[in-house]
Amino acid sequence: MNETAADIDHSLDALRLKLAPEIALSAVFDGWGDEALEAAAKAKGIDPAVARLAFPGGAMDMIAAWVESVDAAMVAHFSDGSLDSMKIREKIRALVWFRLASITGMEEAFSRALAIQAMPQNAPRALQLGWSSADKMWRLAGDTSTDYNHYTKRAILASIYAATLAVFVNDESEDKAESAAFLDRRIEGVMKFEKAKAQLLGGDREHFDVARFLGRLRYGYR
Repeated sequence: MNETAADIDHSLDALRLKLAPEIALSAVFDGWGDEALEAAAKAKGIDPAVARLAFPGGAMDMIAAWVESVDAAMVAHFSDGSLDSMKIREKIRALVWFRLASITGMEEAFSRALAIQAMPQNAPRALQLGWSSADKMWRLAGDTSTDYNHYTKRAILASIYAATLAVFVNDESEDKAESAAFLDRRIEGVMKFEKAKAQLLGGDREHFDVARFLGRLRYGYR
């Protein structure tokens, strides 16, 4: 039976996720390039030529696949309902910390990935990856918002995650204590902001005009 284009795409997607963690391990020493890809392919018993087909975009495709593999591992880990009894701040902390713990020992690979993502041609995709991961975390935390809160929550969480990652990769404290404290401070700051926002909106929460509010912040009340 001949494979359809959809079948091939599906097979390549599965191959990307299979190879991504192994590529990340190799990237610690070899960077996000062909050497890491070849090493990962050989480790998994896959023809390197076939592996290359799964990453036509080169380094950014490899990094994106790694992020997606962490997303998948996070979803699988928390599918047991362990988040259900937690408060919202505890859920977000647990989700962010799981992701951070998943790169422990691979800080060098992540630092190299950050440098690649920061390139102008890669910045839009890097932002998209951050947004997607934040969206998955909020959904696991039980968020069902569809109004402006849907977007502000994800933007804020993506910012918290990115800032904590930057601290984490350079953190040499025992058990990453400095990163844990930094994350807790950022989450606490957001919770205070949300409380203040709720008081500001009061009974008009459902009719709040985001554009008007931001305009007032910028130009002042008239």
